[in-house]
Amino acid sequence: MSRNEKSISTQVIQWKCVESETGSKRLHYGRFVVSPFKRGQVSTVGIAMRRASSEEVEGTSITCARFQGVAHEYSTTTGIQETIHDVSVNLKEIAPRSDSNDIQEAVSSVTGPKRVTAGDISLPPSIEAVDDSQYVVTITQPISIKIESKIEKSCGYRIENSNGYGDGEFPVDAVSMPVRNVNYSVHLFGSGESTRETLFIEIWTNGSLTPDEAISEASKKLIDLSTPFLHVKRGDVSHSVDNQYFSASTGSPPHLDDVSELEGNISENMFIDQLELPARAFNCLKRAEIHTIADLLNYSREDSSKIKSFGKKSVDQVSKALRERFATELPIRNCVSIVN
Repeated sequence: MSRNEKSISTQVIQWKCVESETGSKRLHYGRFVVSPFKRGQVSTVGIAMRRASSEEVEGTSITCARFQGVAHEYSTTTGIQETIHDVSVNLKEIAPRSDSNDIQEAVSSVTGPKRVTAGDISLPPSIEAVDDSQYVVTITQPISIKIESKIEKSCGYRIENSNGYGDGEFPVDAVSMPVRNVNYSVHLFGSGESTRETLFIEIWTNGSLTPDEAISEASKKLIDLSTPFLHVKRGDVSHSVDNQYFSASTGSPPHLDDVSELEGNISENMFIDQLELPARAFNCLKRAEIHTIADLLNYSREDSSKIKSFGKKSVDQVSKALRERFATELPIRNCVSIVN
């Protein structure tokens, strides 16, 4: 090995922010470079960071709102320009920033005429609105309205129905995803056996987290998810030899009933993340409450195509992933009914 090759191979992987931009209070951009990696490693890291940034990084959002004297979410109130449903949608767009994991409450008590914004909401000390100018509702007459909101920290989508709510209280379809978009790219340098890779990551956030905070949180999540595998011992797993299962601790194959139970548990506990689907198809399945491979196999191709925003292309992508990764297919017969 040449001196140059040895120097490259022993370098410590480092990262730095090479570009940072604030388009608005609710749009932050960062571009990061991480290097050097061996050939093939960037794709492993890039895919993991992209998924973790989009799906595992927690954000704060309004999850419930209470309006006094309101019968249902499509009610109209004299002196208020929007319906209650429209106000709930506007509340969903507010991006709070919080360091607390507790469920907290906020109150907006305003007298019109007035254009109400996020700045008119009285927030707990540990929470702040990223953009005080975010629109909520317009009061057109000299009346007072009071909106009580519940604020929680979570990750991903949270879509709920109105069951279990009442007395003017309505759920808000929360989107607790501070990272709006993530891209990564691979760049090669060096030649021959000394070829190495550089990872470029681009992150856009809603302002509740900066891009460097988001990439740091995504890294911590990946470490936490991988930690259990560090404690796996040989005696804790089973091995398959010539299609026969043997326990590492006893050296004997389990009973056939145990094998069936094992396979059933694997199927039930395996999440659709294992399919590595495109973001559009993955998010559509999540919104349809399809979380595991077992959930997915309850849908035929025809049923799947009826899922909202889930077209033939997405069905083909799911079918291909199931076939390649689990040697199975979506059922041919209809299994469930989908209501858009």
